[in-house]
Formats: sequence, C-alpha cells, structure tokens
Amino acid sequence: MTKLFSRFLKDESGATAIEYGLIAALISVALITGATTLGEKIGNTFNGLSTKMTGAQTASGG
Repeated sequence: MTKLFSRFLKDESGATAIEYGLIAALISVALITGATTLGEKIGNTFNGLSTKMTGAQTASGG
C-alpha cells in the first residue's frame, strides 16, 4: 500500500494535463476579452459613421 501511494505521488502525468488545461483556459479568456473589446470599438465606429451619414443626408435635403 505504501509503494502504491508513493508511486501515485511521484506520477506527474495528471499534473501536466491540468497545466495544459489551465493554459488553454487562460488563452480562451484572453481571446474572449480581446474580441469583446474589439467588437465594442467596431460597433462604436459604425454608430458614429451612421450618425454622420444621417446628418449628411439631412443637410443635403434628402
């Protein structure tokens, strides 16, 4: 029983899988955060463009 327990403590294959999982999770969070920020900036740009186009249309009498 002692040998089994000590062999279990020395086995690092599960720890490696957990580390890869944590790295994948951190990369996913970074990608989601970046995409959200980029999406908001693009949305603001299109809203500003729409406002300017509406103002130009109104000013031209259309």
